[in-house]
Amino acid sequence: MDTGLEHKFCRLNGDEVTVDGLSIEGYASLFGQTDQGGDIVQQGAYGASLAGLKQAGRSVKMLWQHDPAQPIGVWDELREDAKGLYVKGRLLESVEKGREAAALIAAGAIEGLSIGYRTKRAVKNPQGKRILTELELWEVSLVTFPMLPSARVAAKSEDLEGDLLRDVAAAFEGARRELARG
Repeated sequence: MDTGLEHKFCRLNGDEVTVDGLSIEGYASLFGQTDQGGDIVQQGAYGASLAGLKQAGRSVKMLWQHDPAQPIGVWDELREDAKGLYVKGRLLESVEKGREAAALIAAGAIEGLSIGYRTKRAVKNPQGKRILTELELWEVSLVTFPMLPSARVAAKSEDLEGDLLRDVAAAFEGARRELARG
């Protein structure tokens, strides 16, 4: 079933996200950085969505690989600051996938966050890149292949394996976009 949601992947630097046991905090989206899809999230893009969720008493979901059937934790705090979309939450040890996610993060096998959102407003800049000015945030997932190379969920050295994973992720994303166009 197509939900119409878009996804924005973010690989966060070790100093961007802290993983302490089952707790995660850091940035799920960084402002002003071009992702591999050519999009740039503008500061303030999440403000209306976060305010609306709070007013409605709803929360942004923490999912595994964008699968709505696999919630793995809860986001206790989401806010915008000058850097990006800050998130703080807990993987649930009572959920099997939550325990698995914690183990995979600790091993360095999973290092990405990805947002699920709908674009409310966007403009093109002179270089043809899409500037996302208002987004409706639905979920933040832990993912295998993030799209924003400047960020990762857990500390990992920049080595050949990391470069290979980024190249594979870029190839998958390029193929996905080509299929979507065709």
